[in-house]
Amino acid sequence: MTRHAPAAGAPPTEQGTDRPRRAVWPAIGALLLGLLLGALDQTIVATALPTIASDLGGLEHLSWVVTAYLLASTAATPLWGKLGDQYGRKRLYQGAIVIFLVGSVLCGIARTMAELIAFRAVQGLGGGGMMVLSMAIVGDIVPPRDRGRYQGAFGGVFAATSVLGPLLGGLFTEHLNWRWVFYVNLPVGVVALAVIAVALRVPVRRERHRVDYAGILLIAAVATCTVLITSLGGTTWEWASTQVLGLAALGVLALTGFVLVERRAAEPVLPLGLFRVRTFTICSAIGFVVGFALFGAMTYLPTFLQVVHGISPTMSGVHLLPMVLGVLASSTGSGQIISRTGRWKVFPVVGTAVTAIGLLLLHNLDGNSDTWQMSGAFLVFGLGLGLVMQVLILAVQNAVPYAHLGVATAGATFFRSIGASVGVSVFGAIFANVLADRMADALRGRALPPGVDAEGLRADPRAVGALPPEVREGVLGVYSSSITDVFLWAVPVVLAAFVLSWFLREDPLRDSVRSPEGSEVVPPNPVERSSRDEVARALSLLGSREGRRDLYRRVDERAGTDLRPASCWMMLRIHRYGSVEPALLADRGAVPLEVTLEAARELEERGLAVREGLPLVPTDRGREVADRLAAAREECLAELLGDWWTPDRPTDLTELVRRLNEETGGTERECPRPATRRVEI
Repeated sequence: MTRHAPAAGAPPTEQGTDRPRRAVWPAIGALLLGLLLGALDQTIVATALPTIASDLGGLEHLSWVVTAYLLASTAATPLWGKLGDQYGRKRLYQGAIVIFLVGSVLCGIARTMAELIAFRAVQGLGGGGMMVLSMAIVGDIVPPRDRGRYQGAFGGVFAATSVLGPLLGGLFTEHLNWRWVFYVNLPVGVVALAVIAVALRVPVRRERHRVDYAGILLIAAVATCTVLITSLGGTTWEWASTQVLGLAALGVLALTGFVLVERRAAEPVLPLGLFRVRTFTICSAIGFVVGFALFGAMTYLPTFLQVVHGISPTMSGVHLLPMVLGVLASSTGSGQIISRTGRWKVFPVVGTAVTAIGLLLLHNLDGNSDTWQMSGAFLVFGLGLGLVMQVLILAVQNAVPYAHLGVATAGATFFRSIGASVGVSVFGAIFANVLADRMADALRGRALPPGVDAEGLRADPRAVGALPPEVREGVLGVYSSSITDVFLWAVPVVLAAFVLSWFLREDPLRDSVRSPEGSEVVPPNPVERSSRDEVARALSLLGSREGRRDLYRRVDERAGTDLRPASCWMMLRIHRYGSVEPALLADRGAVPLEVTLEAARELEERGLAVREGLPLVPTDRGREVADRLAAAREECLAELLGDWWTPDRPTDLTELVRRLNEETGGTERECPRPATRRVEI
């Protein structure tokens, strides 16, 4: 065909979008701001919870401040994803930010714990949309070959919010007011909305769906009933009460209805056939436990630090850093080892065992534990969780057929998110139950100041400071044992996951699933992407991870051309654009000038290309070699897909590999030509 090259000096564009690359970064920045809001809100509230409970009362309902957000965002995720495909993502993304900001304002002005819980659910609805749509929009505005460049920034946001969230929550609570934990979202959100309105241009690629509304509502009902029973049963309501029994019956009915609906749904939110895949079922159960343990601990450890040890909200965030850094370090390290070796089963086995040890260490903490003891326990707990988090998504993606890749990934993250919701509620219920009984025993026969009673001490931990020293020590001991006993109750759950992990079958990993995206391994972030999007993401990450030299060595070996990697690289750019100018290629690319000139010299000496002025153009023999190299590169990409690349593979997978093969030939920015030149290729 005939290509018309852009005018010399024209702004470089992202292939497939016709947008200047410098115009993409403002849009990516806006998406990162939205992602920052959603991810930060999962961690920033934890260190503010003790102060919130003291101010609004109702320490026994503290867990619901976290649970309401998690439940709403998890339930809304599949709906946002499908509606974005159908109606376009930009307006929906803006709507999600507006909902989130409205929820933030309402949380900031909440006067009671009940109001705050309700408004957190509103926040969660918007937060779920921001998380899933921001990742989907990247696929709309960035071609597959360049996604790895931007996905690193998104992974960095998740890592940063994991560290900064507890610190910022403590700073705002201590130096301003806990309400600023929510108000801080407003300026960031307004900036994000403004940049999105100006800079974000999302191509219209609407895809019709049969949205499984009934399935979404029913699975949300099952999750809500489960959380209500585990959090209110035995505390607010007796286990044999009408309310608990009614919720249990409603949950069973909703689960039965969900199974019936999913059997008939055209696009089920969670295909029941996935549960016939043993790896998916086991990994979902282990993921549930990971979310359960991590968010249960993150919710109640700040209370332990602030109430029992009298640590300020800000310093409680600092004390939690060993746990967060442990999670990040072990998840990153295990991912790199898996990428190099392809062996993965050892990590969930060791990770669940280390997590159980970490929980036992947390259980042994008390009011006399020093900073080193606490930091060591937090670190061990975090290291254990991190060893498991990276592996579960890899194992699920490796075990399912291509057609179910997207929905299986979403399903695995869904169970992890539900585990986080249930974990927070179960930890809260156990804490409230134990605290009530032990507080009554500790205060029996004690003389208390006027206006102070057991119920007031449970609702407002600040009241402990008004107690006489001999009474205060006993009450602090009650708080300490009530919180740390929660971790002991979690040990059998984690040990059950340890046993399950032994039943995982370690099938060889496909090369395309050795590098999960950061968003997929950060609980409790649900993911909603198509199978094609998952493969595009994986291959784009692999392209950057494998390294240029290794890629072109393999391509050259398969094509049998015996060229240096740089010469192979240059020949493929000539194949795509008809000619290249080596000096400009070096100036605008990542390959040094001396390497580029050496590659050009080799192509000329071997009769594969000749000079026509400054540009280098192929000879007849050079075109034949370039064709072989291009075919070999496509085969190398297809090889990464393993047994997904079968003769009966879907056409969208074939098209994706073809497009990636073409795009890895470089961009117009790297291969500019004079405006008047016409190149036949």
